[in-house]
Amino acid sequence: MIRSEILREIAPIIRDHLVVCNIGLPSQELHMIDDQPTNFYMLGTMGLSSSIGFGLALAQDKPVISIDGDGSVLTNLGTLPTIANNATGNYTLLIIDNGSYGSTGDQPTYAGRKTSLAAVARACGCDNVFEVQAKDLGPVLQEAIDNNEMTILVCKCDSGNIKVPVITMDPVVIRHRFMEAVAK
Repeated sequence: MIRSEILREIAPIIRDHLVVCNIGLPSQELHMIDDQPTNFYMLGTMGLSSSIGFGLALAQDKPVISIDGDGSVLTNLGTLPTIANNATGNYTLLIIDNGSYGSTGDQPTYAGRKTSLAAVARACGCDNVFEVQAKDLGPVLQEAIDNNEMTILVCKCDSGNIKVPVITMDPVVIRHRFMEAVAK
């Protein structure tokens, strides 16, 4: 499975929750597959989906799912000890680990070589860390959301992209409708 197939499979699971989605193709794919006001699409901040989603989870009680990529997490490893030391039960970080920088041409990441992001998260002090294969993600993600414990899921999948249109929605509109969804 590639990332777009994963997003298509989990769209019904995350639809009713606040979602902060990684920059570039992941946001474009989620927007094309299942655009929702509860989805916050990152348009220009690589590596910050996990940080922004975690801050949102700390600020309110609704479940928050950050969808990040291995390349983005590698650019912002400092977020993992912050998450570990300030864990909040309404936060799930889903790292879609395709071993590549998918939005910039599928160049390999170190997560596709020797670096295990699950091991890094555990070393940072994160307690609920699970590495799953793409085909097994749906039920594990649902359980993580239902358990009300901060959880990090590293979903191993194949590298690859589909052709998707860019998000033409104005960033101000994305922010406004998301803030309204948070306030409901």
